Amino acid sequence: MAQDRKKVLVLGAGYAGLQTVTKLQKELSAEAAEITLINKNEYHYETTWLHEVSAGTINYEDLLYPVEKTVNKNKVNFVVAEVTKIDRNAKRVETDKGVYDFDILVVALGFVSETFGIDGMKEHAFQIENVLTSRKLSRHIEDKFANYVASKDKDDRDLSILVGGAGFTGIEFLGELTDRVPELCSKYGIDQNKVKLTCVEAAPKMLPMFSDELVNYAVNYLEERGVEFKIATPIVACNEKGFVVEVNGQKQQLEAGTSVWTAGVRGSHLMEESFEGVKRGRIINKQDLTIDGHDDIFVVGDCAAFIPAGEERPLPTTAQIAMQQGEHVAMNIKHMLNGEPTQDFQYVNRGTVCSLGAHDGIGIVYGRDISGKKAAFLKKVIDTRAIYKLGGVGLAFKKGKF
Repeated sequence: MAQDRKKVLVLGAGYAGLQTVTKLQKELSAEAAEITLINKNEYHYETTWLHEVSAGTINYEDLLYPVEKTVNKNKVNFVVAEVTKIDRNAKRVETDKGVYDFDILVVALGFVSETFGIDGMKEHAFQIENVLTSRKLSRHIEDKFANYVASKDKDDRDLSILVGGAGFTGIEFLGELTDRVPELCSKYGIDQNKVKLTCVEAAPKMLPMFSDELVNYAVNYLEERGVEFKIATPIVACNEKGFVVEVNGQKQQLEAGTSVWTAGVRGSHLMEESFEGVKRGRIINKQDLTIDGHDDIFVVGDCAAFIPAGEERPLPTTAQIAMQQGEHVAMNIKHMLNGEPTQDFQYVNRGTVCSLGAHDGIGIVYGRDISGKKAAFLKKVIDTRAIYKLGGVGLAFKKGKF
């Protein structure tokens, strides 16, 4: 019987990959399939909390937990390795720890930062990309405050932070900074009025998924706490001094001791190397989340560009969508193993909440606008629910936001 077991290979233990595996191990017996999960780290981390680690409002240990805490070892083989090549035709995946064959493949390799070729951005700006980049950023910010106090000739740039991008990550990061800055000023005896937080956004509107009322609420909240917004201001370069922006056709240098880029992500670079028709690391799925020409390969999460039937644009890459895709793929794999047809993916939009620090936020929940403490509370519920869905009650109790 063991010889007939199909090999199901899942690449990546982010929201989509880990949700696929945790659902599969509930739905399938150990005899039904040989499930292997490959991830480059032995831990899963809550990507949607990275802005908090970056600002220093939570410890990096708060947002990660061992993958082994979520997988059933009797049903899932967990391998800590980095994927180096996907050979879709030979049905094999190469890693730095060996080669793995598959009958069914789930690609959930996550995202990396996308700087759109802006000169110097990769070299001179911090990216909120993973646990390591976020830890580096929070340490850097505190070091700048400490350096300001320690140095004889006070350099105000040490207390200036530039944030490129007024999308979800940029706004949530700024919200955390407005919580963190008073703590740092108190710790180092710095006048808070000397701290300068500036957000630069090329588009004419920030947070396009929200109504004007909610956007105005967020802007007013952050401006009252010292954030300055430069909207419709493209960044044309980044250097050791900060951002170079274009205003009325003229280039201007904005100076700061810390520059942070939050305005773009793309799927894994392995996508271009492995498949045709990939743009910015994302591939268009069929409605059941497989890809053209390969009924045995599912792509989910940040590497997927899923366009719902009848629509023109792919769904955004959010944790909520990634987890729903993971659950759906697990059910489709079960159908395939039972010789049944796969089902089309239907995304259920339960809402979106953007935090503005720990105690405030904005959101749309089941079609209704919310703001303030209610939004902040709901954000904590959403964050805790994600852990519960992946790791159960015990992990949610230990790692959740309550």
